[in-house]
Amino acid sequence: MLKVGIVGATAYTSLELIKILLRHPEVKITYLGVRRTDRPKISDIFPALKGLLDLSCETIEQKEISGNIDLAFITLPPTISMQYVPLFTGKGIKVIDFSADYRFRDKSLYEKWYKAQHTDSKGIETAVYGLPELFRKEIKKTNLVGNPGCYTTATILALAPLLTKGLILSEDIIVDAKSGVSGRGREPKEDTHYCECNENVEAYSVGGHRHSPEIEHILSIKTNQKVSIQFVPHLIPMNRGILCTVYAKPKAGVNGRSPLHDDEVHKLYREFYGKEPFVRLKEGNEMPRTKDVIFTNFCDIATKVTENRIVILSAIDNLIKGASGQAVQNMNVMCGFDEKMGLL
Repeated sequence: MLKVGIVGATAYTSLELIKILLRHPEVKITYLGVRRTDRPKISDIFPALKGLLDLSCETIEQKEISGNIDLAFITLPPTISMQYVPLFTGKGIKVIDFSADYRFRDKSLYEKWYKAQHTDSKGIETAVYGLPELFRKEIKKTNLVGNPGCYTTATILALAPLLTKGLILSEDIIVDAKSGVSGRGREPKEDTHYCECNENVEAYSVGGHRHSPEIEHILSIKTNQKVSIQFVPHLIPMNRGILCTVYAKPKAGVNGRSPLHDDEVHKLYREFYGKEPFVRLKEGNEMPRTKDVIFTNFCDIATKVTENRIVILSAIDNLIKGASGQAVQNMNVMCGFDEKMGLL
C-alpha cells in the first residue's frame, strides 16, 4: 500500500485529489499538511468528507515534515511550493507538484514570468513535465513531476499532433480558452465573487497570462521548433470545466492551399492518441462539451479544416484532468500501477 501525503490540503484541487485517492485500491492517505495552525480535521474544512476521511491536518513546518509517506502531492502556490519540495525529495520521497515551480526546464524563463528567484536549481533541472500522453517514458523514471496546469493541458493536447508532424505554422497559433470559476482557485478575489462573475463573461490577462510561456516552452521542447501562440483566457459563470478553441494555420501546399482535409486530420489524431486511455476524439460534426468531461479525467478533442485554418477544440475538467486527476495518473505511471486506476 502506497502511503501518500497532501501538502496544502485546503485547496479545491486537494478536495478532488482526496476523493480520487479514497477510491484508489493501492493508496492510503496518511498525512495532510496545511499552513493553518489550529490542526482542523479535513472533514471540518470539507464537510463532504465526513465519515470518509476524518484525518487531522498538520501545520506545515519547513524543518518538520512527515517521513511516514512514500509520495507527496504538493498543492501550494507558485514560489511557495519550491520551499517545501526539496524537503521531501531530499528524503527520497516521490513528489508531484501542482504549482508552476517545476514545469519549466529553463530556470530564467520561470523567473521572468513568476518574478521570483528559483531556489531549487537541482529540482527544476531534474523534474519531468507531467503530461503522460507526451512524457510517459520520462515520468516512469523520475521522482519529481511538475503537474501541468489546466489551460496548458487542454492546449498542448490539442496542438501536439499537428506540430509534431510539422503540418501547421508554429508561430501563427491563436488559442481562445474559457474556464469555470474554480480555475481561479479557492482564495477569495473580487472578480470571483458571485455578483461579479455570475451572468458575465470576460477575458483576463490578455497578452500576459503565465500559461502562455509554459505552453510555448513545452511544445517547443517536444516538437523541436519554436512555438508562439496568442493565448486569451476567459472566465465564464460556471463552476468547472475548460473549453479551448485553437486556430492553427496549415503550411501551404499546392497553389498555396492546405493539402489537408478533415478525414486526414482525424486520422492523424486517431493515430497519435489511439492508445491513450484519457483522450477521446469526436467524430464527424460532434464537438467537445464541458458537460461531457466534468468530474472525469478525459480530454475530448475535435478538429475541423476550414478555408484557411485548422480549428481544434478540446474540453477538460480543470480540477481533474487539469489538476488532480492528472496528478493521480502521473502517480500511477511513477509507481507502476495501472494508469487508469482510481480514475475509471
